[in-house]
Amino acid sequence: MTTPAKASKPKTHDDYLAAVTEDKRGALQKLRKAIKMAAPKAEECISYQLPAFRLNGKFLVAYGAATNHCAFYPDSTVKALKDELKGYDTSTGTIRFSANEPLPSALVRKLVKLRIEKGG
Repeated sequence: MTTPAKASKPKTHDDYLAAVTEDKRGALQKLRKAIKMAAPKAEECISYQLPAFRLNGKFLVAYGAATNHCAFYPDSTVKALKDELKGYDTSTGTIRFSANEPLPSALVRKLVKLRIEKGG
């Protein structure tokens, strides 16, 4: 599989999603929807060749696909909600998950809302 970053540079979220495998696309579309529900005023953009969201001109969150996983990048909220993220593969600012087990929408909304509260 060619990862979207290695394909032509995406200009929109839809461009990015069109370049990933169908299983990952479904998981990422669910993630995108949950982000939009939590931050309806956020603008979609591409940042570092990843689909991202900005709020009031500042980076909010991003998501993407890699060869073996999908990822959500909610920045510092990973550390703040570390107890709720047990069972997920996390590192500084990143949550990795399988396309077969997407992040629960309620958890995504909680992460995004916390990110907004912390000043996005």
